[in-house]
Amino acid sequence: MARSSVARLADAAPVFAALGDPARLRIVSRLCEGGPLSIVRLTEGSRISRQAITKHLNALSDAGLVRSERCGRERVWQLQPKRLAEARRHLDRISAQWDQALDRLRLFVEEDAR
Repeated sequence: MARSSVARLADAAPVFAALGDPARLRIVSRLCEGGPLSIVRLTEGSRISRQAITKHLNALSDAGLVRSERCGRERVWQLQPKRLAEARRHLDRISAQWDQALDRLRLFVEEDAR
């Protein structure tokens, strides 16, 4: 693997770590569906406290997945689609590598069966 590929994967690790938590994944999903939302709106219909939502949002922010802006007295959080797109590119690359490996295995098995 080229050095730049390794560096890109290392850069993506915090994104996958942040998305590995089910609560954070739900928050990202809510922001994808509803656009920018305040903590109050993010806690609606959830059993998670505002403090816990804030903790999760900070972890997502540290990974570069969300950012916040002050809007009056509230802080509104929004998704950073560029970071998600980078993660998707990594997954697409890994998926392509697996597809190639499976194709090689299929060819090997077919050749051996003849």
